[in-house]
Amino acid sequence: MGKLLIIGCGGVASVAIHKCCQNSEVFDDICIASRTKAKCDAIKEKLEGTTKTKLSTAQVDAGNTEALIALINSYQPEAVLNLALPYQDLTIMDACLATKTHYIDTANYEPEDTAKFEYSWQWAYRDRFEQAGVTALLGSGFDPGVTGVFSAYALKHYFDEINYIDILDCNAGDHGYPFATNFNPEINIREVSAKGSYWENGGWVETEPMEIKRVYNFPKVGSKDMYLLHHEELESLALNIPGIRRIRFFMTFGQSYLTHLKCLENVGMTSIEPILYEGREIVPLQFLKAVLPDPSSLGPRTKGKTNIGCIFIGKKDGQEKKLYIYNVCDHEECYREVGSQAVAYTTGVPAMIGAMMVLTGKWNKPGVHNIEEFDPDPFMDALNQWGLPWEITDTPELVD
Repeated sequence: MGKLLIIGCGGVASVAIHKCCQNSEVFDDICIASRTKAKCDAIKEKLEGTTKTKLSTAQVDAGNTEALIALINSYQPEAVLNLALPYQDLTIMDACLATKTHYIDTANYEPEDTAKFEYSWQWAYRDRFEQAGVTALLGSGFDPGVTGVFSAYALKHYFDEINYIDILDCNAGDHGYPFATNFNPEINIREVSAKGSYWENGGWVETEPMEIKRVYNFPKVGSKDMYLLHHEELESLALNIPGIRRIRFFMTFGQSYLTHLKCLENVGMTSIEPILYEGREIVPLQFLKAVLPDPSSLGPRTKGKTNIGCIFIGKKDGQEKKLYIYNVCDHEECYREVGSQAVAYTTGVPAMIGAMMVLTGKWNKPGVHNIEEFDPDPFMDALNQWGLPWEITDTPELVD
């Protein structure tokens, strides 16, 4: 049915490629492109013969708009799925705009030299994408992504207005390392070490990193420590979900992770400011990334589950209503299916579904849009079909 160019070849991209190949009726032709073509070739070789999807590969620098335009013009995809680094979102959007090609990503743009997470840079493309007649779908991962779809679904089917949203991201997996990150170390550590914030009564409340801690009893996982972080979907949901008074994001961390992270911060290894070392500039965080375990290698050694979802409090027919929508994902089951741990799986599957929504025309709205701006129903159905079944309870434990 459609041709898709996938840019990136890390852990999340590997999952998305596997799931696209399972869904050959929609994705009958895929080109996998990355700076390191050998990685693309390895996935192609692994999957050929197991799928009806036609696979090809290409080398491209995702930070080079002209190179991206040349690749898009050569391959002529209907859409580009951006699974590269968040620093490269704008160059890929520029290329899609120049070639009038639909665009999908999983994380908002952030400057390489500043740990700042917001949508302003990408929202600035709204008019240009609308005028070009193509769709840019932002944040089609899990958080952001599925959490936005959960919010739109709750509003459509259960609430007249939603006043409070708490997004809870629990990874109870154990990979056996004293310290490792479950997705790109550079992005993960920048996110966790930044100041936290939440939206309340029309404005942002800023907190110190990891300042606010709660303990929550996650269904099918158990009691875990979680900490308030800033996360990009807070920004878009605060705009797109009517009635919001407060929206927060919490993520779980084990004590070993926090102890190691604090030590690395104290000695300057999490800094993104370049330093001079042996006559050349290096960024400490990028060097740390090079010595930490590759997240894509964690699959065979990770056990346990994730639980990610949203608690909603709002009104229906004038009465207060509470709801909790969540997914539980098993690391070992993910590895058996696609050779990946659950953190990459829970992002890669929604990336494929978002691309499917755009390619099939179920989501077709020229301009730049966050995921909660579309009809959630076909996406929710696809989650159940493609490996991320969700559950609902109207008696959730609340976060104080």
